[in-house]
Amino acid sequence: MRISVGDRITVRSDEELKAMLSYVSKSCQAGIVSERVRLNSSRNQRLKKQFLTGRCYQEQLGHGNGGTVYKAFHVLSRRVLAVKVIPLDITAELQKQIMSELEILYKCDSPYIITFFSAFFVENRISICTEFMDGGSLDVYKRIPEHVLGRIAVAVVKGLTYLWSLKILHRDVKPSNMLVNTRGQVKLCDFGVSTQLVNSIAKTYVGTNAYMAPERISGEQYGIHADVWSVGISFMEVGSASAHLLLCVCDPPVLPVGPFSETFVHFVTQCMRRLPKERPAPNNLMDHAFIVQFNDGNAEVVSMWVCRCLEERRAQQAQGRV
Repeated sequence: MRISVGDRITVRSDEELKAMLSYVSKSCQAGIVSERVRLNSSRNQRLKKQFLTGRCYQEQLGHGNGGTVYKAFHVLSRRVLAVKVIPLDITAELQKQIMSELEILYKCDSPYIITFFSAFFVENRISICTEFMDGGSLDVYKRIPEHVLGRIAVAVVKGLTYLWSLKILHRDVKPSNMLVNTRGQVKLCDFGVSTQLVNSIAKTYVGTNAYMAPERISGEQYGIHADVWSVGISFMEVGSASAHLLLCVCDPPVLPVGPFSETFVHFVTQCMRRLPKERPAPNNLMDHAFIVQFNDGNAEVVSMWVCRCLEERRAQQAQGRV
């Protein structure tokens, strides 16, 4: 089997897609360059082909409305990746528009935003290749202690502030899009830089988003403050280990003071003001007492917590309890 640049590849199932992507082309001599390059350049077309032919899937990490995420090993660069594969029933013209809109991902350069490597279509599936975070997403953890949660919140707010500085709304802030690793890093993923991709997924996968701000649920015009709401309800959930997943079209839920510090309760409450104009502006979030308290750059706290949780999970799996 030999795949050449420009070949049209047809796959009929996820298994065929996995098999095709795991094929390693012997003819590829050059690895992935470290710098970001534009999607529409001929050089990057060759690099995308190397991504296509030099990847070996290892395991499925998760599956949701948006598609399936795999852990993959890229042979040429010897890099572990996360590859999200999303089936989309769209025209070739829309595929081109999505690829064009994804160009901005090459420009995103923040320690709080997941690193983007490549994206490509194979038939009606888009594969988005990003860095792999070995701690996974926050939604798989039990109640997160506040001294850890505070430092995670700092990273999330910094990541969102960076996106907002680029005029990018995340649009899908929730625990499953907040990733951690054993080095104590916290990064955001799956933000909506491509309007066409967001719209195409929404048309293909029907469902409700419990993390949406009231104005989004009601179909009103929304902006940055909708992301702020989602921050509040996300941290309410991971801090209390109970899903507050009712669509908030009436009064927002409130955390009790007692199990939580006053500053954390105030942070969540301010983020979840019903009226968007009453929520903190992006620059005000960094000045909130809860964020200031934990803005010490101490990644070791998160690292130790992630490592301990992963070790406990492995021990439970060994005993057959998970």
